[in-house]
Amino acid sequence: MQEPAFSIGIEEEYLLVDRDTLALADAPEALMTACVAELEDQVSPEFLQCQIEVGTKVCTDVAAAREDLRRLRSAVSKHAADFNLVPIAASCHPLADWKSQPHTDKQRYNDLQQALGGVVRRMLICGMHVHVGLNDDTLRADLMRQMSYFLPHLLALSTSSPFWQGEDTGMASYRISVFDNLPRTGLPPQFESWEDYHRSVTALTDLGLIEDSSKIWWDLRPSHQFPTLETRIMDVQPRLEHTLTLAALNQCLMRMLWRLRVKNQRWRIYDRFLIGENRWRAQRYGVTEGLVDFGRGEIVP
Repeated sequence: MQEPAFSIGIEEEYLLVDRDTLALADAPEALMTACVAELEDQVSPEFLQCQIEVGTKVCTDVAAAREDLRRLRSAVSKHAADFNLVPIAASCHPLADWKSQPHTDKQRYNDLQQALGGVVRRMLICGMHVHVGLNDDTLRADLMRQMSYFLPHLLALSTSSPFWQGEDTGMASYRISVFDNLPRTGLPPQFESWEDYHRSVTALTDLGLIEDSSKIWWDLRPSHQFPTLETRIMDVQPRLEHTLTLAALNQCLMRMLWRLRVKNQRWRIYDRFLIGENRWRAQRYGVTEGLVDFGRGEIVP
């Protein structure tokens, strides 16, 4: 069995704030123009005007990802400073009110507003996504089932959003609470094969409910655009090295699962209900109260 590339790509979303007041600020068109002139298609606007998104190139390892992501963060910071703005890498602004944030006036986002109604207006949240390159759809489907077990662990390690509209929510990741209001979110279903996954997606696209699988926002999904599995459950990280550590952990977990497959073995498939309990614990407590080890039947650090 040919070993996949296990390449990695990282996407990060940032909030833009006024350098003096730290209040959210809309991204000026000139800022996006300057960023695109330097970074080309590695930077883009997001749903809300106060957000900006970057994405690395395809990276063979974490060292390459570090170099590229550092360049992206530095460029956005440099151009934002020209407008007295600062990007912050936190999944929720601690004080801002979502009701006062306009969405970006582009067709894609106008369509989202029309399709999703009031719940999409609350999406004043930022995440990070990690793509791991896999060379085969059958492999992507198989590893998605097994990798789901580790999604709560990745969330627990990444939590950066306890505050919402000036209140301590008691949640380590309030971002997840907000994002779960959208349809087609949460833990991925346990598809038996790539064909099962494809049939389910086709059922929605054939009806015109979604144009393609990019409108499926599970915590882990086969990318529509790239031959990757994309982990989406994590909060965005203030520290660059924490982002890279989470990306490396994604890469290592998928390589471990592939090695088991080569030996005709696999990680045990647990019911979505049980994984969901750990997801809740990660969302509520982060790393402070432990997660359930279902093999041992214990809550462990």
